[in-house]
Formats: sequence, C-alpha cells, structure tokens
Amino acid sequence: MVLETQMWREFLIPYQQAVQEMQIKFESIVNEYHKLSQYSPIEFVTVRVKKISSILEKAKKKGIALSDIENEIEDIAGVRIICQFVEDIDKVVSLIKSRRDIMIKYEKDYVTNTKSSGYRSYHMIIYYDVHTALGEKRIQAEIQIRTLAMNFWATIEHSLKYKYKHNIPMEIRNRLVAAAEAAHNLDNEMSKIRSEVLDAQDSFQYKSGIIADILNNVQNISSVANDDLEIQHIQDEFYRLWESGVIEELTEFNKRLDIVAETYRAQSLN
Repeated sequence: MVLETQMWREFLIPYQQAVQEMQIKFESIVNEYHKLSQYSPIEFVTVRVKKISSILEKAKKKGIALSDIENEIEDIAGVRIICQFVEDIDKVVSLIKSRRDIMIKYEKDYVTNTKSSGYRSYHMIIYYDVHTALGEKRIQAEIQIRTLAMNFWATIEHSLKYKYKHNIPMEIRNRLVAAAEAAHNLDNEMSKIRSEVLDAQDSFQYKSGIIADILNNVQNISSVANDDLEIQHIQDEFYRLWESGVIEELTEFNKRLDIVAETYRAQSLN
C-alpha cells in the first residue's frame, strides 16, 4: 500500500505543477490589467488537483480501468476562473484560446445551455505541457469560467451533492433550481449597471494609483531633502487633500510633487 501511495503521488506531480503554473499565469494577467489601470475580466483564480479517493470513485462510477485513468479522466487538474459579469466570460474564453501554451480539446457552454439542475458555467478541457524532473509531459485539465453568482450557487450545490451522495431530495432540488434562477437574475441585473460599476471601480483604481505615487514621491523627497519644514508642509497638504478626496486636486498635487522630486533628483529612488 505504501508503494501504491508513492506511485499515486508521483502520478499527481505533473498535475500539481500544471495548476500551480496556470494559477500564476492567470493571476499575472490580473496584475497586468491593474498596473495598466484597466479593468480585468478575471476577478480571481482558484485551482485544485483531485484527491486520489475522488479519482478512484470517478473511475469506478464510469467503469474506467486504472490503466486508462490518465486518458479518460479529464479533470484531475482543475482551474476555476471567477468573473464579475457574464460578459467577462467570453473575454476570458477568447484570452485562453489566444494562448500558445494551452491547447483546447473541447468546450461545454453551460452558460447558454443551462443544465436542468440550474448549473451554469463555461467548461474547457485543455492540454497543457509541463516540464518536470522526469521530462516533458502533456496532461489534461479542466478550466471552469463562471461569475461570482454562478460560483456561489455551484459551491452550495456541490456541498449538498456530497452530503446526500448525489441523491438530493426533490424538495431541495426544487429550491436549488429556484436559487439558480435568482442567481441568473442577479447576473442580469448586474449586467444592466455594469458601466456604472466599472466607472466606480476605475475611479477607485485611479485614486489608489495617484495616492501610491504621491506617497512614493514624499518618501523619495524625504530621503534626500534637508528642509524639514518643507517635508512637513508637503505631508500636511497631502493629508488635507486625502481627507477631501477630490481626485483632481490629488492629481494636481502629484504633478507638483513630481517637479519637486525632479529638483532633488529623487524621482527614480526606491
């Protein structure tokens, strides 16, 4: 049994490496959008590798021989990409299709073609190459793309399936279907005010960037300037403008700080 466990651990190494790499890559995309002060269609990313018990249970249920698990079970490695809005799902799908390090095997659109249970999500089965200590290996993985509302519903349904061993009582099933409809309506309503939400988020992101630039300038100037009164004046003005929260005034103040920092040759200091 110890030997078998060790063999399973070795078998799962490429899958664990694959999901770790993909998580880093997708999170890097989010960070790039933020650094460019642009809206990211990806809200956050989670990953998982199926437990050995889950793999064996699925193989038994589908009549898959242990020797065929690698080829027949496509979701041993799983990546879940969560979006704010339904419209973001298509953008993420296009983004994935444009990548050279991911090859699409097939797709299932449960957003347009909702399951009878109410489940909604976009699935992509992919091939992904990993470079391990034992050489290059191509593995299969599943990418699920869904909104926050879809994910909340799916998480609850999964927990209930586990509790009732996939035999959820009819009364609870009906409630789940009603809850799925409510989640769908929530997504639709959020789509209607999407532009307002994005404007608010862009404004917050821009203000955060301005404040970060101001604080960086203040720190750099403080490290080279000998005039404590000037530094105190700068800090007092910053706190006053920060409390007022007027973006235009903060932007103008930051421009003036850039000139001061340039005078002290402090702009490029870290």
